[in-house]
Amino acid sequence: MTPAERLARGVRELRLNLPTDAHRRLLDYLGLMQKWNQVYSLTAVREPLDMVGQHLLDSLAVLPHIAAGHILDVGSGAGLPGIPLAVALPEARLTLLDANHKKATFLRQALIDLELENAEVVCERAETWQPDRTFDLVISRAFSELQAFVADAGTLAGAGGCLAAMKGVYPHEELTRIPAGYRLRDVIALKVPYLRAERHLVLVEAA
Repeated sequence: MTPAERLARGVRELRLNLPTDAHRRLLDYLGLMQKWNQVYSLTAVREPLDMVGQHLLDSLAVLPHIAAGHILDVGSGAGLPGIPLAVALPEARLTLLDANHKKATFLRQALIDLELENAEVVCERAETWQPDRTFDLVISRAFSELQAFVADAGTLAGAGGCLAAMKGVYPHEELTRIPAGYRLRDVIALKVPYLRAERHLVLVEAA
């Protein structure tokens, strides 16, 4: 099976309706990650087939549970989940936030190469960044601890906005440490094609 075939099958299993050019852009993005990985070590996952499941489909699996709008990807790294979301949601506005200058350089070049005009890159730390606007959705799969994510990025979500943490196994203990002023909205179990691991999306909002 080729990466293109795996991506197409995975998208069907997720029952997603993507824009007509989304598959090409996602595969081009995969190629960019492979190329830049040789110098910048963007991700430990190196095999293209594995990258389809662990990166592309894992990012796309959250789509049924989020809405378009102004979305912030905190700790974007190689652009996950921000770039797949920007490809899948052309009507949304994505901001990719990462404090690592090399990764920010990759992200900026990726947006140019993929012709993604609905996304921008900011090289700052979440806890010190002071944007001139807030966001409808603040999402991350980079934070190991839910508590740290909410503490560092909570103020970046606007009134009625939501924080979305992409997690592995159900985070029982982490849910007990949500900072004061915030409450759990939902924990959604995700089934990611070709990924033999538990995945959950934790949604937190201001109390």
